[in-house]
Amino acid sequence: MSKTIAFDVYGTLINPHGVVRELEGLLGQRAGAFSALWRQKQLEYSFRRGLMDAYSGFAVCTRQALDFTCLELAIKLSEADKEALMAAYTRLPAYDDTVPALSALKQQDIACWAFSNGEPDDLESLFAHADLHGTVKGIISVDAVKSFKPDPRVYEHFLRESAVDAADTWLVSSNPFDIIGARAAGWEAVWIQRDPTIQFDCWEWQPSTTLSSLSELSAYFSTLE
Repeated sequence: MSKTIAFDVYGTLINPHGVVRELEGLLGQRAGAFSALWRQKQLEYSFRRGLMDAYSGFAVCTRQALDFTCLELAIKLSEADKEALMAAYTRLPAYDDTVPALSALKQQDIACWAFSNGEPDDLESLFAHADLHGTVKGIISVDAVKSFKPDPRVYEHFLRESAVDAADTWLVSSNPFDIIGARAAGWEAVWIQRDPTIQFDCWEWQPSTTLSSLSELSAYFSTLE
């Protein structure tokens, strides 16, 4: 049976906290807490916009979350500093297990795609910086739908763009909300539990399986052949 894998990007292939290095230069020991809240609000704002049908691109969610984080933590950053942080967000690093995992799956003739809330230009920048071009069949952004995960329409958009059926499609993501969205849409899904302290939501939709890193994917999919 042929399989297609849709890889989430931020938090799965690419480390959204790779911006901590730049933050440390500005904030010192407060960088980690700042990055965590920034990421939390970025996702929250995308959820809100999806529910409100008030789409603006992921970069807008990211910038508004940055502004809120400064207010919440009483940190004053200059406009130049904020622009530098936004630019750094388009040059985030890949996780160490990303390239080896994608290469191994490619050897198994499994069609791998990137599937992200990010905007096309930003995703192209990320993939170029992390040297990921050629590791996936293509990059599919939710931007064409003008909504965000876990809106059912974005999962339908992926199926149309990749010309595959839900029953043959697997999402790989470290984000529980994304796993839930894909499972509700009829996909299989692998949750990458990078942090063992993170718990999965107690919902009726659960991962098809849970792995601790991308490096376990090749062996797992070999068992399904």
